[in-house]
Amino acid sequence: MIIVLNFGSQFAHLIARRVRDLGVKAEILPFDAPAEEIAKLNPVGIILSGGPASVLEKKSPRPDKRIFDLGVPVLGICYGHQVMAQMLGGKVVKDEHREFGKEELEILSPRRLFAGLSKKQTVWFSHGDQVKKVPMGLVRTAYTASCSNAAFADVQKNFFGIQFHPEVTHTTNGSKILSNFLFSICKAKKDWKIASVATNIIAQIQDEVGENHVVVGISGGVDSLVAATLIHRAIGNRLHAVFVDTGLLRKGEVEQVASYLKKHGFKQLHVIDASRTFISRLKGVTDPEQKRKIIGHTFIEVFEKTIRNELKRYPIKYLAQGTIYPDRIESASTSKTAAKIKSHHNLTLPEKLGFNILEPIKDLYKDEVRRVGLTLGLPRELLWRHPFPGPGLAVRIVGDVTLERIHILQEADAVFIDQLRKSGEYEKIWQAFAALLPLKVVGVMGDARTYEYVIALRAVDSIDGMSADWHKIPNELLEKVSSAIVGKVRGVNRVLYDITQKPPATIEYE
Repeated sequence: MIIVLNFGSQFAHLIARRVRDLGVKAEILPFDAPAEEIAKLNPVGIILSGGPASVLEKKSPRPDKRIFDLGVPVLGICYGHQVMAQMLGGKVVKDEHREFGKEELEILSPRRLFAGLSKKQTVWFSHGDQVKKVPMGLVRTAYTASCSNAAFADVQKNFFGIQFHPEVTHTTNGSKILSNFLFSICKAKKDWKIASVATNIIAQIQDEVGENHVVVGISGGVDSLVAATLIHRAIGNRLHAVFVDTGLLRKGEVEQVASYLKKHGFKQLHVIDASRTFISRLKGVTDPEQKRKIIGHTFIEVFEKTIRNELKRYPIKYLAQGTIYPDRIESASTSKTAAKIKSHHNLTLPEKLGFNILEPIKDLYKDEVRRVGLTLGLPRELLWRHPFPGPGLAVRIVGDVTLERIHILQEADAVFIDQLRKSGEYEKIWQAFAALLPLKVVGVMGDARTYEYVIALRAVDSIDGMSADWHKIPNELLEKVSSAIVGKVRGVNRVLYDITQKPPATIEYE
C-alpha cells in the first residue's frame, strides 16, 4: 500500500483516489503519524500531501523525521515538497511571485519520476513559498520561469519533491508521474481491484460476525444499500434491515427501495412508517440545526423501539453502518488534528444500543462503493442516485415543515429529476434537487391571479462535496423543467435556478 500523510490539503483525498485508480491501495494518515505506526502497515511508498500552512510559520505541521529512515520511497507534493526540503537541510523562502494555476514546467532529466515525458509539461501550481536551496545530496530536476527548484530528487534514497500537483486533471501528465512513482520507483503491485475488494469484504464479514445476527438501518442512499447487500451476501437471513420512513424522503423512495430488497431475498426487512411522529415534532420548527437534532433523536428513538419490539427474539450482536472513507476522515477519527466537519446521526447509535459496530465499506470512496455495487448486481439507477441528506426534505424546505410543503416539494423534485434523466443530463451532475422557499409570490395562470410558492432548483458539479460549482444545464432544458413543474405541481407558480458556488454558499439550503 501507499501511505498518504495529510497536511490539511483539500487534495489529500484526491491523491489517494488517483493512487487507487491506478490499482494500488492507498491509506490516509495524519501528517504526524509515528514512523513505527507507518512501518507496521508495511507501505511500499509514502506521499506527503500539500497543505494550507507555510513551513516558515512557527509550529507548522511536520512529519515524523524518522519516515526518511524507513527505506521506502517518499514523494513530497507542494507543501510536502517544501517540508521535505527544509527537514533534509534545504532552504524554503517566501517568494515575491506566487504561482496559482497552470504553468509550463521545464524538465531537466526525463528519468525516474519524469520517465516517458517530454521536457516541457503543463502542470498546476498553488503555492506562495518555494524551495530556494535544494538539500545536499539531492539534485534539481525541473523548474518554471519563476520557480527555480520546482522538482528535486535523491535517486539513491528514492526521495522526490515536486512543487506542482500531479493529482489534479489540470496537470496534463499527472497520472503518468504518479504511475512512475508507484510502479517504477516503489515497485507497487497492481492489486487494488474492485471485484476482489467485494470478495474480501464478504469474507471479512463472515469471519467477524460468525453465527451472530446483524441489524442495519437502510436510508435509501447508495452507501447503506451497498453495505446491506454485502452483509446479506455474507450472512443471509441473519441480517435485519430496518427502513425508517420519516415522511421526508423523495417521492416513491420507500416503495422503490423496499421492493428491490424484497425482490433480492431480504427476508428480514422491517419498514417502519414513523412519518406522523417526525412531522408532528417538526411542527413550527424553523431553525435548521434544531430540525436536524429533532430528526436525529427521533430516528434513534424509532430505531431503538423497533429493535426492542420486533427484533428482541434474535441474538443481534452487531449494528452495521454505511460509513465510507471520507466520513471517517471528516469525523476526525483518523487524525487528532483534523477539524470535525460533520457528525452523522447514526454515529451516536452505538453508545446507546451497546452493539459491536460493523462498517463493511469504511475503506471505500463513493465512486468505489458504486463500483462494488455494480459487481454485486445492483441496478445502476439506484447506485447512481445523487447524494441525499440524512434529514431528508426537511433541510430543503426552508422554514416550517408541513405536509402540504412536503408534498409540493416531492412532486417538484420528482419532475426535475425525471426531466434530467430523460435528457441524459442526470449522470453528468454530482447532485441535483429542488428546494422550496418559504414565500409566496404573485403569478398568472389561466387568466387568473395566483399567489403560490417558489421552487429553487440546485445542480452542482463536485468531487467530494467540499467545494462545488453550479452545473451549466442547457437553457432549453431549464425552460422545459420550469414549464413542467409549474404545469404539473399545484401550489407552485415560479421556478428559479441557483447559480451560487460552494463556497460561499452550501450545497443544501439548511
